Amino acid sequence: QVQLVESGGGLVQAGGSLRLSCAASGSIFGIKTMAWYRQAPGKQRELVASISSGGSTAYVDSVKGRFTISRDGAKNTVWLQMISLKPEDTAVYYCNVQTVLPGVLFWGQGTQVTVSA
Repeated sequence: QVQLVESGGGLVQAGGSLRLSCAASGSIFGIKTMAWYRQAPGKQRELVASISSGGSTAYVDSVKGRFTISRDGAKNTVWLQMISLKPEDTAVYYCNVQTVLPGVLFWGQGTQVTVSA
């Protein structure tokens, strides 16, 4: 059974840093894209950053220059380094893994990030 286990969330002051980790356990065939989403209270879940199997990255405009996504393909692990955090970054952050098989994707349980002003 596939599980995505996230860690690294917490409470930090504005301007601080956090590093989120997501490790996939179990057998996942053909991982294509690994990504981080976030959902703030009362808002829709949004894509924050993604990284392809080839290492190409993409970010939502609001985090460009502050967040960095990286992955270790051999370990099926993805990280999100977050610096210069702002109160508006407060949300539950979810790890997402998409495979080459249509419709086959996995979600983590979410980790809370709270940035105080």
